[in-house]
Amino acid sequence: MDILFIIALVITSIVAVAFIVERGLALRWIKVIPPNVVYAVQSYHNENQLAQLRNVCDSNPSALSRLLLFVSEHLDWPKEETVDVLETRARHEVTKLERGLVVLEIIVGIAPLLGLVGTIYGLITLFGHMDPAGAQDNAKFAQGISLALNATLIGLLVAIPALISWSYYNKKVDTLAVEMESLCDEFLRKHYRNDDRPATKTTPAPAKSHSTERQSFAATTLPAPKPSTQA
Repeated sequence: MDILFIIALVITSIVAVAFIVERGLALRWIKVIPPNVVYAVQSYHNENQLAQLRNVCDSNPSALSRLLLFVSEHLDWPKEETVDVLETRARHEVTKLERGLVVLEIIVGIAPLLGLVGTIYGLITLFGHMDPAGAQDNAKFAQGISLALNATLIGLLVAIPALISWSYYNKKVDTLAVEMESLCDEFLRKHYRNDDRPATKTTPAPAKSHSTERQSFAATTLPAPKPSTQA
């Protein structure tokens, strides 16, 4: 019966390796954030280049390209509403990047437990079938202990790589999400910068008081007094 636990652990290890390889290929930086799309965003200056940006995104399918194509369809909306729908779409894309990581997380949890259950079951079976006559058979006893402990060893050997991969891929998804957010924000700022430019206000000249106006009027119309001469 303890062989069944070892077989289950071997199957678990195969599943873990398959998802580790699949996520490693899917989460490559060049596949999620293609350099051509990054260059197109950095080179974008006004809406006249929007068609060129869309063509680059169509030619380089990726999570970033899908976000940019999605937001380009809502540029006629106000900026706040465009940002809101972009955040919703971005959460969907990040969820797709995290696909498969939950399997690795489950394997991290169940692999050591399967190994421990196999070990306990093997020890229970071994000690349950011992009798006084066979108690002196040290070789058979040691073989039973070894077979039981192999389940724990295999469980740990499966769980440790799965834990390392799960932690690494989680961190990589976070890094990719931050980079995509930064690029999308740069695109929106460049597109809406004319709308964000504050209107120029002209400060009116201060109104002159009536006394100032009278003094100015007198200075310009009345002749200067002549100096008096004494006889």
